Amino acid sequence: MDIKENIEKIREDFPILKREMCNHPLIYLDNCATTLKPKTMIDAVVHYYTYLGANAHRGDYEMSAQVDYAYEQARKITQEFIHAKRVEEIVFTSGTTESLNVLAMTITDQWLNDGDVVLSTVAEHASNVLPWMEAGKPKNIKVEYIPLDEKGRLTAENFEKAITDQVKVVSIAQVTNVLGYEAPIKEITKIAHDHGIKVVVDGAQSVAHLPVDVQDLDVDFFCFSGHKMCAPTGIGVLYGKFELLEALTPAFFGGESNARFNKCGKVSLKKTPLKYESGTQPIEGALGLAAAMKYINHLGKENIHRYELELKRYFLEKIKDVEKVKVYNADAQSGIITFNVYDNGKIIFPQDVASFLNTKGIAIRSGEHCAKLLGEVLQVPGTCRASVYFYNTFEDIDKFVEALKEASFETCLDIFF
Repeated sequence: MDIKENIEKIREDFPILKREMCNHPLIYLDNCATTLKPKTMIDAVVHYYTYLGANAHRGDYEMSAQVDYAYEQARKITQEFIHAKRVEEIVFTSGTTESLNVLAMTITDQWLNDGDVVLSTVAEHASNVLPWMEAGKPKNIKVEYIPLDEKGRLTAENFEKAITDQVKVVSIAQVTNVLGYEAPIKEITKIAHDHGIKVVVDGAQSVAHLPVDVQDLDVDFFCFSGHKMCAPTGIGVLYGKFELLEALTPAFFGGESNARFNKCGKVSLKKTPLKYESGTQPIEGALGLAAAMKYINHLGKENIHRYELELKRYFLEKIKDVEKVKVYNADAQSGIITFNVYDNGKIIFPQDVASFLNTKGIAIRSGEHCAKLLGEVLQVPGTCRASVYFYNTFEDIDKFVEALKEASFETCLDIFF
């Protein structure tokens, strides 16, 4: 679908775009944090609660069987969305954070030994660093950092230079959430596997925007959240190669994960992936995720990515003569725009800029964006981040640029008085 030609029709699919913020039409530019939700996805969630309602894999009656089918169909749609080899390689979780924590706990406990090393970067979200730090403490397993290049990008060359005999895992984002650079995952995976290193990928900022084929990338694990791709909050995915998921023992246990157990402590787990899905899962989330994937597939991720880059290039062209706006990632091939605003050579506190933009109905993110280590690279106390998606318009960008031109110490402080 040509998104630019169909933008008005697409925007009609998102009821929230009809609302106002601070008496202005909403201009939502915080899509890295979470995306807005199309009516088809909302309808899927409402349908579950209105007409199905039963638990999955728990009942022997018609409604429960219908839920079982819908839930497992959602798993099948997810498999196809990321081109996994087997449907059993899809584990539903609450989101990227849970997926990464589960992997950090299980891999560290079961596969790593004292003195082993997990490689990451300072550009990572906290959810892809802190779990490895914490899980590694009892075994003295360290997290070390692959140097980034002068722009803050991860390169295969720097990854290879960082490898030592102690490195057993590399855990990195396919697209970083602050600067929006795409890592050369396929090349890194080849190098890693040549050295016997497992590859964990945070796909939270990529899977909604780029075609993802986990078999082609050959990654061992791939994690993402539904809410960053037009699905509900509270649903996510942990993809793992089947033989690796089979080899690991889950971190959590409960009703769904076991086939049987006795008082002596003998436990038989269910087959993968159910052994990883203890407790009642976010069923409505899985059904909403499937609906969101269908919606994105209808638009085409290649089309989405192309349109996002058009919006970003348009912004960069409009802002190029506005000297007080400094963009840190103009060459990143993503819809992420990371910047700061200056007044008389001094940086305006990012949160003040975001608050000022809010008065114009414009929603952006400000601060460290959960990547607190990256400040050492950027050498600023924080940044403003605008992130576009397929329902944003060129008119949104025009209003965004005009608002940035107005931003100053005086205008940003005026909103508080």
